[in-house]
Amino acid sequence: VQLQASGGGLVQAGGSLKLSCAASGRTFSSYGMGWFRQVPGKERVFVAGINRFGSTTYYTDSVKGRFTISRDDVKNTAYLQMNSLKPEDTGVYYCAGKLYGTSRLSEDGMDVWGKGTLVTVSS
Repeated sequence: VQLQASGGGLVQAGGSLKLSCAASGRTFSSYGMGWFRQVPGKERVFVAGINRFGSTTYYTDSVKGRFTISRDDVKNTAYLQMNSLKPEDTGVYYCAGKLYGTSRLSEDGMDVWGKGTLVTVSS
């Protein structure tokens, strides 16, 4: 499977963005999907994950209650709805997949990565 993230942009604090991760190939439904964020000079960190069935989700503490991860296996797409955005949410967001993965995903355990999409939240 190949992944392509999109939907990033510039938004004011308090605003919303929805990221999409489009997958090619017929095995998307076999992948647990995650979103990760990286800022310059820092490691890429986990933001949100969803298992391959779409039945469980997991979030880093800083985004709980504000971000929602979801997936549509008919469209072969994963999403990250980001509400109440804060300047500290700024970064390049990457989607990634792990074959037969759960919602608790780690950066070093992913099987496939998409190119990132930049999210900038202004104060």
